[in-house]
Amino acid sequence: MKNYHLALLIISALLINNIIADGMEEVVVTSSLLESSEINNPLYVIDGEDITDGASTSLGEAIDSYLGVSIADYGSAVGQPIIRGMSGPRVRILKNGMVNRDVSSLGVDHLNDLDLNNVQQIEIVKGPSSLLYANGSIGGIINVVDDCIAEMDFAGSEFSAGYEKQSVNDGTAQNFNFKDNVGGFNVNFGYSKIELGNFDVPDGAILHEEEEHEGEEEEHEDDNLGFVNNSDYQTEATKFGISKAGDWGYLGFSIDGLESVYGIPFHGEEHEEEEGGEEHEEERIFSTTDSDSFTVKGSLNMSGDLVNSVDFTFRDSDYILTEAHAEEEHDEEEHEEEEHEEHEPTSFMSASTEYGAIFDLSNDNITQKIVFNVLDEDSSIIGEEAFMNPATSEEFTLGYFISKDIGMYNVDFGLRMDQIDRSGSVTDEDHGDMDYYNIDDTTNSFAVTLGKSLGDSLDVDFGFASVERLPSVIELFMNGPHLATGRLEVGNPNLKSETSNNFDVTFDYDNGDFYGYASFYINKVDNYITLMDEDDEHGDEDHDEDHGDDDHGDDHGDDHDDHADLIHSFYVQENAEFIGYELEFGRTVNLASGDLTYSFGRDQVNAEFADGHNVPRINPARNVYTLSYKQNDTVFKINLKSVERQNDFAEGETATDSYRMLDTRVTKTFSVNDKSRMKVTLFANNLLDDVARNHSSFVKGPVPLPGRNVGIKFNLTF
Repeated sequence: MKNYHLALLIISALLINNIIADGMEEVVVTSSLLESSEINNPLYVIDGEDITDGASTSLGEAIDSYLGVSIADYGSAVGQPIIRGMSGPRVRILKNGMVNRDVSSLGVDHLNDLDLNNVQQIEIVKGPSSLLYANGSIGGIINVVDDCIAEMDFAGSEFSAGYEKQSVNDGTAQNFNFKDNVGGFNVNFGYSKIELGNFDVPDGAILHEEEEHEGEEEEHEDDNLGFVNNSDYQTEATKFGISKAGDWGYLGFSIDGLESVYGIPFHGEEHEEEEGGEEHEEERIFSTTDSDSFTVKGSLNMSGDLVNSVDFTFRDSDYILTEAHAEEEHDEEEHEEEEHEEHEPTSFMSASTEYGAIFDLSNDNITQKIVFNVLDEDSSIIGEEAFMNPATSEEFTLGYFISKDIGMYNVDFGLRMDQIDRSGSVTDEDHGDMDYYNIDDTTNSFAVTLGKSLGDSLDVDFGFASVERLPSVIELFMNGPHLATGRLEVGNPNLKSETSNNFDVTFDYDNGDFYGYASFYINKVDNYITLMDEDDEHGDEDHDEDHGDDDHGDDHGDDHDDHADLIHSFYVQENAEFIGYELEFGRTVNLASGDLTYSFGRDQVNAEFADGHNVPRINPARNVYTLSYKQNDTVFKINLKSVERQNDFAEGETATDSYRMLDTRVTKTFSVNDKSRMKVTLFANNLLDDVARNHSSFVKGPVPLPGRNVGIKFNLTF
């Protein structure tokens, strides 16, 4: 921890101590981003118990069953969320209202490093309110909320401990959490540890390179191991928070750290053949992560004529992900006969400092907020596979949100202006020259939603958003081999900003017994940025046109001759259109002193470029059937996700077969005594043991989704 962290800790403690007062009334503050459940735009609020009762998994997998939300996986550790076909830097992952500054955007094999232990809820937000919290959020934002910095006083002492066992990976998970109000201070401490081995897959799920060609399906039949090598995952996380709350607001700080190690189940070098014609499969490739963040967060109730309250945040984050190679142990004779090339590790690093404030100017007739935010972030990659030189980003944000009832209508409006400065360089591998670039630009975004009630049971919302996104550092300055994707990837410092113009209409019906939801949208994205393979005719044309006479573009063919075995890919731009919908309807009935709820849902998104060819890695349509039953302390849930075959694929891709994913779980809560309870959950994921491949994954062929997973979880709270 940096020295000034200690200074901030001391200052925070002194400030809290000086504002302690007796008899202060508690201020109940919800953890929703706008402190309101009446947000007229597509929004999911997932209860924390739905996350903690299920199998321990990635963030993306935890929310994959919700309509409009899918996942780009890279083994069990990595699951980057997708919202309505938008992924990567277009979907911003937040931790308690601030963007989580890991390096997931620097590689599809990098995980979203978040601790899901003891979360209160996960919020998935689009529309005007999302503009208050992140820039470039064309797809939306996902906010993971916990009470590490408590905004209201804990009612009393609470200690919880949990244990989990999974079958598909012979994995275990343990966690505990302690909360209490000690001397007027809210203290929160949590710890979790997850250890998952290589995961099993259904029979026939492992494909070898020869099996992908027609007529050679049985060539490696006896070589199917039944599991994905290097698909293990271990993580250890701790968090500590302390706060003071009263009728004046609250103030607190938190320190959290997370360390992990996980295998890379696919790597470009793994499929290179040696001189003897045999594949080199004895090398373990893995990543380790180490992250630390220090956060100060608070709210001051002003009760003034103009400003009601000020919410303020500060966060300092340090993150490092190191990818390394390790030879498996050999006998001495074997080691003399075989010489393996040694690889130096590659480290992906991010260091950021961010602070901001939201001013609440609301009154009885109108909700009104102004936000400003400042970010300073350094990104660097050092080591053998350093495909990008160090880069920096400086951002300054001003935002405005207003919500008002006008007659029979409710209007939400959000506006955001970001001044962004990105600096980086690109190295010419042939000549050793380095070209420096500075992109200094301003992006402007706005969103508006008009809502109207059509009776007691039916509401309709119309939304329009124009969101501008400046290219990320990886899209601008990438220039080298990325073996996790099997590609030599080249960015373009001349890329323009993306602009998403999205229109959607949503119908919401609920009469107490029956409910229904339907949302339709058209999203036209100007200058959509995508990674296009060079051997596509379209990719070649776009690459030549976009780079023009720029030296950075002209020399790529010569610069990277040493990597002829990799697919050459370039970040290019073209206008694109996304058209999709989400539909859901269901019913709740009383049955045997309990509530039975069943529903059917479907989502689909089609995405094409202006010339009619398909946008890469767009997941196919899905039908989702759910049934849940709750009686007293027992909850039973079953979910069948039927994913259709994806035939609308881009150049360089292949069709992806359909599959069914049947998940179920039953949870029973037992009262141990008046002050403690034991919750037991039995779960089964992919109960049908179906062979499943995710079309949005870069490694859908060699890395299928896990097979049947049966497990049990215990959680004791007292």
